[in-house]
Amino acid sequence: MRVSTNTVFEQGVFNMLQGQARLLKTQDQISTGRRVLTPADDPVAAARALEVSQSQAVNEQYMRNADSARGTMDLQEEALTRYTRLLQDVKTLAVNAGNAALSSRELKNIASELRGRYDELLGIANTTDANGLYLFSGYQGTTQPFSENAPGQVDYNGDEGQRLVQIAPTRDVPVSQSGADVFQRIRDGNGTFVTAASATNVGTGIVTAGVVRNASAWDSVGNSKNFEVRFAVDSTSVPPTTTYDIVDTVNNVSLTTGLAPAAGPYPRTYQAGAAIVVATQAPPDTNPVAFDYGIEFSVTGTPSDGDAFTVAPSTAKDIFSTLHDLITTLETAGPGATLNTRLTNSLNSAQNNLDNALDVNLTILAAVGAFAKEVDTNRSAAEDLGQQFARELSGLQDLDYAKAITELTYQRVSLEAAQKSFMSVQELSLFALL
Repeated sequence: MRVSTNTVFEQGVFNMLQGQARLLKTQDQISTGRRVLTPADDPVAAARALEVSQSQAVNEQYMRNADSARGTMDLQEEALTRYTRLLQDVKTLAVNAGNAALSSRELKNIASELRGRYDELLGIANTTDANGLYLFSGYQGTTQPFSENAPGQVDYNGDEGQRLVQIAPTRDVPVSQSGADVFQRIRDGNGTFVTAASATNVGTGIVTAGVVRNASAWDSVGNSKNFEVRFAVDSTSVPPTTTYDIVDTVNNVSLTTGLAPAAGPYPRTYQAGAAIVVATQAPPDTNPVAFDYGIEFSVTGTPSDGDAFTVAPSTAKDIFSTLHDLITTLETAGPGATLNTRLTNSLNSAQNNLDNALDVNLTILAAVGAFAKEVDTNRSAAEDLGQQFARELSGLQDLDYAKAITELTYQRVSLEAAQKSFMSVQELSLFALL
């Protein structure tokens, strides 16, 4: 086969350029530390590396979300902890106010301190996070959750939702709370029913919060859940005898007799501190129809003739009105046994409501803590997964330096050999033989 001089030159140049290209590529690999620079280098590895890189980017976003969620949860925990301390301080002040030796002025001083706590409570309820979003407005992060329309009357402007942050492929965690759940939906009384003294009482009777003996009996269909314990005092006996009746105020019937309510004396005899059981006591009850509504409470002190105490189902009472009512009670308290008794009953009621608010708050605080722990766990798992992605990417893309340097040396020697041989070949000519 005849090979022209032009072909010899073209082939020689082509071989040298190919050698230079291979050398430059190896140099690029060494400088970047990457074995796969383009999909053509290893199509399978390049495709797999793209998938892993995408998964790694999503995983890194989950970690950023977890960091953001953890920061907001820390603020929630701090706000709820301040709320806990505030409730404990208010409860302590309420206990101090029960000291019979305090004057009206001293009670007003306590009320003044409670007003400061009331303002602090509003500030806690309207806490914002680092982004200026309210923590207790539900989903409406830009809406101030609580606004006061009148003393003790605070409206909730948020909603019932929770802002969620995705911290894992199948897990979202809440980073906000419904302020209604935290500050408003607090059951009064003992959480099932609430006892109260009649505003017209003149005796020294003090009612307890009571307990539920049988929840199913309390929730029975026939229970109206609204009762009044009425007292009668027979001053003709020595000593005077105090009796009481339990009246179903919805059906207007005496539970102890089965008849319409009447004047005393009543079937049951009052003993200070003894349990008043809302169930048949035979004797002395004369009601032919037995009843049992599963609750009991007691009254201490000395009720006067005509005094009464009510029982009603617990309802939601927000902490703002509880605190405001306590302030009003202390500001209007005055001397005298009747006013002191009313003060004591009001203080007992306020303390029950404060205890219920504490229980609700601690439950929510525990839930926030559980979510925070979950965030930490998922953050740690995401870090481990990120390391796995990094190792897999390294196996797919990273360069074996020892192998690459050896290859580079070989390519350099090959290129030099090709260049020298080309120089020798281009000097060949028939004229050199003449």
